[in-house]
Amino acid sequence: MLGIFNKELVQPPQELNSPASLNSSLKPKLPKEILNHFISHSSNAFSIGFGDAMSLAYIPPEKTYSIHQRLFCGIDDIYCIFLGSLNNLSSLIRQYGLSKGTNEAMFVVEAYRTLRDRGPYPADQVLKDLDGSFGFVVYDNKARTVFAALGANEEIRLFWGIAADGSVVISDNLDVIKASCAKSYAPFPTGM
Repeated sequence: MLGIFNKELVQPPQELNSPASLNSSLKPKLPKEILNHFISHSSNAFSIGFGDAMSLAYIPPEKTYSIHQRLFCGIDDIYCIFLGSLNNLSSLIRQYGLSKGTNEAMFVVEAYRTLRDRGPYPADQVLKDLDGSFGFVVYDNKARTVFAALGANEEIRLFWGIAADGSVVISDNLDVIKASCAKSYAPFPTGM
């Protein structure tokens, strides 16, 4: 998975700006170059973008069954890429009053919408209810907000970095992050 968010949409933490990248022979790439590089690895890859504000890209899994899923979902102009699995999805579906056919990505969109519309629930309140190995990125096109999180058990790994134009790049593919962000990248923090 890949998410690229314009610096006006997501402000990167100062710690991601590595002074070593100024002296490196590797130079960070622009968002379009990063996106093209990512989707060139698979004929099944797809992406969705909203001008220069953001892009999400996704490569469906090659295996039909895996403990850790890769899911993409778009509901009411809210888009989610979900990696992993939730052990307590059935109880969360009942708690939120969702249909039995709801998958993890659909649930995350509904949980995000609950945070946005029915707050004031702090995000960590919703995240602490999630049991499993997961990482996700949600983009709300109407509110122009990004919500990303990574489970604490470290089975799923995400990385983030800074592109040449200052955009924030998030991916589960470390090679993509290294090639795209030069030295300005780090593991994504858990529980965010």
